[in-house]
Order: sequence, then structure tokens, then C-alpha cells
Amino acid sequence: MTKHKDFKHLVRQRMSSTGENFTSARAVLLEGRVHEHQSHNASPPTDPTAEAFRAKTLRTFMSDGRLESIPAKRKALVVILLEILRVFETDRIYREKDVNSILDAFHPDFARLRRELTDYRYLSRDAHTGQYWVNDPLPERSVNLVQETAAFETFLR
Repeated sequence: MTKHKDFKHLVRQRMSSTGENFTSARAVLLEGRVHEHQSHNASPPTDPTAEAFRAKTLRTFMSDGRLESIPAKRKALVVILLEILRVFETDRIYREKDVNSILDAFHPDFARLRRELTDYRYLSRDAHTGQYWVNDPLPERSVNLVQETAAFETFLR
């Protein structure tokens, strides 16, 4: 269940008007919020709980600019990936070797970090040339990815 009373009320209203279950109504409303933010080009306001979670995650997993370990929880992983993404230039094409050396400065398992960055579509890759680049602006997200990333992607802006 959501902690935000107003949003929960909107979900319940949609449930009663459409006959959808809670999860479906919530997903539709979240999707609408994502499109609304993208269409207005306005960044959503930062959530204080997201800021606190981000700060705690960075304290826990990063020390002196290096990763102590790669988080298992997806939201914590997103925070770490976004922090790593700050090192990459948005208007530059990287060779795989360059990406590996940048990621190796953070953690020895650079292959996993590279895979996670491409899975979340923070980086794109040309399979034929092996070149990487930062996706700017970020691609449109599915509802499931929005739940993991939306609160933290505001820190990129």
C-alpha cells in the first residue's frame, strides 16, 4: 500500500469507476504521472524520503568514491548506478575498454556494473561496434521500472 493518502484516494476512485483492482488502477495512474512529467519537461519534486534513502545508500555502499559491494536491492542499486553515471559525459562515445576502465575504478566487477547500466538503459550499446553512450534524455520507462527509478532519477537533473 502507498503511504501517500491523496494518491491512494485517487487509486480508490479509479477502482470504483472502472472496476479495476488496486494494482491495475495504481499502474495506470503512475503511467499517467510519468507521461505528465515527460510532456511538461518539468522534473518531479524530490521526495525527502528518497533523499534520505539515497544518502544512506551512498554512505553504506561507497567509501572514498569506490563501491564496497554491489547492492542486492534494486532501489539501492539504482542509486549507485546513477552515482556512477555522473562520471560519464553525455555527448561522448565510449569504447567498451574505456567503459570497463571507468567502472573498474568503482568496483572490480565492472562487467556487472556495465550490464546493469545497459539493462536500466542509462547506457546504450551498439552491438556491431561495441560503442557505448549515455542515454540523454532517459528513455520512457515501464511502470515496473518507474517504481524503482523515478524517485532517484530526479537527482540527475
